[in-house]
Amino acid sequence: MPFDLTSYTIRRKILTILGAKFHVYRPDGSVAAFSKQKAFKLKEDIRLFTDETMATELLSIQARQIIDFAAAYDVVDSAEGRKLGAARRKGWSSIFRDSWEVLDEDDQPIAKLKEDSALAAFVRRMIGLIPQTFHLRGMDGKPIATLRVRFNPFVYKLDVELDPDCELDSRLVLAVGVLLAAIEGRQKS
Repeated sequence: MPFDLTSYTIRRKILTILGAKFHVYRPDGSVAAFSKQKAFKLKEDIRLFTDETMATELLSIQARQIIDFAAAYDVVDSAEGRKLGAARRKGWSSIFRDSWEVLDEDDQPIAKLKEDSALAAFVRRMIGLIPQTFHLRGMDGKPIATLRVRFNPFVYKLDVELDPDCELDSRLVLAVGVLLAAIEGRQKS
């Protein structure tokens, strides 16, 4: 299974002409998943495949609406056609400090993703050179994962570290990471 580890790196090339390419790497440097996002789409539609041949689809991440200010994105296991959950951006609160909710298959909140601090978020928005760190916690405050952007002007890299006791499906956590790389990464580039 490609998503049975506790750490991954999501890499997005910033200087791509049409669309975006994402690679999800295991700690040993091998590819766990690949995505090529089409340019000029009105609604986000991200597909994760086993590799660059795009022969076997693993996950589908689709926006429910065109406007992404407070959009929700359904995460579907492509092999089973089953919704794993969703990620919903917290529109107004994300203006000052990026904030998301992770939802279960019935759209009930099960976790919150927040940028590390309001002060750091403000400085990032003013200067732009300070990498982001996100903390994913259950509704009870229990840590699930930490997602850290590494500063690189040419490649967006997001390290995803799942808590060893994480009870949340790692595919859902990685889908949130890919969304961050696609949406937040695009805003910063």
